[in-house]
Amino acid sequence: MRAYELREGFGIDNLQSVERSIAEPGPYEVLVRIKACSLNYRDLLMVNGSYNPRQRLPLIPLSDGIGEVEQVGERVTRVKIGDRVAGIFAQTWLDGPLQTDERSSILGGPLDGVLCGLRVFHQDGLVHVPGHLSDQEAATLPCAAVTAWNALLEQGNVRSADTVLVLGTGGVSLFALQFAKLAGARVIVTSSSDEKLRKAVQLGADDTINYNRTPDWDIEIRKKTDGQGVDHVVEVGGMDTLPKSLNAVKLNGNVFLIGVLSGVVAKIPLTSILMKQVRVQGVLVGNRRMFESMNRSVAQHALKPVVDKVFDFDQAQEAFRYLSEARHFGKVVIGL
Repeated sequence: MRAYELREGFGIDNLQSVERSIAEPGPYEVLVRIKACSLNYRDLLMVNGSYNPRQRLPLIPLSDGIGEVEQVGERVTRVKIGDRVAGIFAQTWLDGPLQTDERSSILGGPLDGVLCGLRVFHQDGLVHVPGHLSDQEAATLPCAAVTAWNALLEQGNVRSADTVLVLGTGGVSLFALQFAKLAGARVIVTSSSDEKLRKAVQLGADDTINYNRTPDWDIEIRKKTDGQGVDHVVEVGGMDTLPKSLNAVKLNGNVFLIGVLSGVVAKIPLTSILMKQVRVQGVLVGNRRMFESMNRSVAQHALKPVVDKVFDFDQAQEAFRYLSEARHFGKVVIGL
């Protein structure tokens, strides 16, 4: 079986194509032929060694993939041969709040991921994917889509009267835009690119802000909301954007802390949380129940994920470099 793995050390240049043997599926196990996988910023951090410098190598990266069930072991009941399935982000997190031991079951680190031709999963770590999606589209769902769904629908309980601020136009941000619009909410999107903002409007964004031209975008957002601020912030920027997100959110609002694009250590005025009774909620993707609930909504509304670019399997290094340049609008996918 062909796979990509980090073996000699971290870094995109150390991501090498290798041949790996594949075991027969045992009881409750399923052999899946991977058809496509997608990249998240977490994957880039993992490959570069900054997400977990103590990650044991060798490691097959990527948490998000779609495939077809090729073989099933004894006592498998959740799937059958020929089914299109995706692995869940944390393989043992099936429902309820995240538990400590469930973090050790995350694909793409600490467990081997899906940048490979075949992979054996426990049946509990798989979900069926919506039939109207292509393999490339379905491959974008496990991390980015479930994260946005968990934040806005599970944690935020977003409603039509709400206003949602979405930072940027990466995978999580665009899924947040799409899910918020399904709920009927007003959505404001920020970006440094006018072209990306125009595309966001085509997806349903109600208002946009170019943060290069408007560096005090938090003040501008308060103006756009009659001085009140937004109900929910999908915060993917991290260190540089969190203080402004806290200023942009309204009294009793939610800031969903998802990404760390600008860094992991932020200096923030605690009074901006205390005096407005702001809820700052970390979101580490979501469980299997959330994934399945999201998939039902995606199928019901025939929602289509935004795929920016598809790379061939032989171009895995190029795909990571492309993601690192932050030129994408939506998801970067590798086809097998």
